[in-house]
Amino acid sequence: MQKLRAKATKLVKRGLDQHVKLAVTGLSKSGKTAFITSLIHHLTNAKSQMPFFSLQQQERFIAGKLVGQDDLSVATFDYAHALSELQAGRWPESTNRLNTLRLNLKYKPSSGLRSHLTDVATLTIDIFDYPGEWLLDLPMLDESFIEWNNRQFALLKKSPRYPHSEAFLAKLNQFDWSQEVDYSQLKALALEFRDLLLLFKNQCQLTELQPGRLIMPGELEDAPITLFFPVKTIDHQALANAPENSYLFTLKQRFEQYKKDVVKTFYSNFFGGFDRQIILVDLLGALDKGRDALVEQSDVLKSLLKHFDYGKSGFLSRLFSPKIDKILFAANKVDHLSVEHHKDLALLLNNLILDAQNDLNYQGVTVETMAMSSVKATKQVKVTENGQALNCIFGKSVESEQLLTYLPSQPPMRLLSEEQWPENGFSFPSFYPLLSKQNTLEHVRLDHAIEYLIGDKVL
Repeated sequence: MQKLRAKATKLVKRGLDQHVKLAVTGLSKSGKTAFITSLIHHLTNAKSQMPFFSLQQQERFIAGKLVGQDDLSVATFDYAHALSELQAGRWPESTNRLNTLRLNLKYKPSSGLRSHLTDVATLTIDIFDYPGEWLLDLPMLDESFIEWNNRQFALLKKSPRYPHSEAFLAKLNQFDWSQEVDYSQLKALALEFRDLLLLFKNQCQLTELQPGRLIMPGELEDAPITLFFPVKTIDHQALANAPENSYLFTLKQRFEQYKKDVVKTFYSNFFGGFDRQIILVDLLGALDKGRDALVEQSDVLKSLLKHFDYGKSGFLSRLFSPKIDKILFAANKVDHLSVEHHKDLALLLNNLILDAQNDLNYQGVTVETMAMSSVKATKQVKVTENGQALNCIFGKSVESEQLLTYLPSQPPMRLLSEEQWPENGFSFPSFYPLLSKQNTLEHVRLDHAIEYLIGDKVL
């Protein structure tokens, strides 16, 4: 009976539009952990400044509080630890597992049925967070082993992966993949491929990194199901002729089982029922690494969008088959730019997702792009040089560990061609979190993001 009552209550809240499932999506290093932490911090702190959040603007916001989550099998997002790291001037560690939490917002309703029924209403927000590396595996659902293998092998031969992959490619080309498998040798090659993926991620800022669980295994640490990699270009005949005890057959078997037991299970269990989605994008990190990194990031983002349920939500669909009806694409870390260039970053993001935005609009989905910072890491300062006033930024550099006054590059407003790309590229250093004098987190346009994502739910 208790379970039935809980289910009935959940359906009523969904029917009355008082329950939102928010997917916080983003590739590795996009700032998901900082975003969630800042969101909770500002929605549970009475002194937070969010002038563009309608509840606060209209003085209808009462309070926000973290409450117990529904699904006890999923880890709870460690808000307290992430906040303490930010308040100590450090970025919290990246997400390495699936996390969730539930936030209740109490407010005074201003219109509609709720305003006639009660003086105080509650909006329940379930937030889901997962490693960006796991997200990268979703496109594998549409591929056969041969398609995946040949595409990944081709990537290894292209810049900027090559020449980092040169030695590994030489091994792949010299190996007889039809011979009987030596599992210790197979593991050694898989771990060598993992090291390459980590290099592509950390040094090259690349985003097409599969299998994602090889570099962020979570509970699958050292599990054979994650230990597979591409070999030299193969065709259907080579695969059909491979003995069942061969390297090639074993790699195909692991690929298929990985898709079925890891990717599809993760997708089925946690990607259904979302109402709203924010997709965080680290454009500055990609720009810093070059045009190839930026193009790859754009392509990966567009391919991921095929794997979410999008569409207009009505009363019945909210109850039985919720779909994402609002998406916010957010270029994070905008405070790393001079204030007059904030709009350029938003325009660049808009240009990169233009085709996908058209498709989403056709499905009845509302799409918005913006440039924001979940947690500020710099402050704007003016520097006079040769009689000219320059808009610079000031903060503690991650690279040098020193306080730095810096004149950042102006980002392009659209994707530049290879010929248009500056010879010396773009330079965007990273900075540590910057706290206010009251030791609170500061943001840029986080209140705009909150208003867009849930403002219509708290009328």
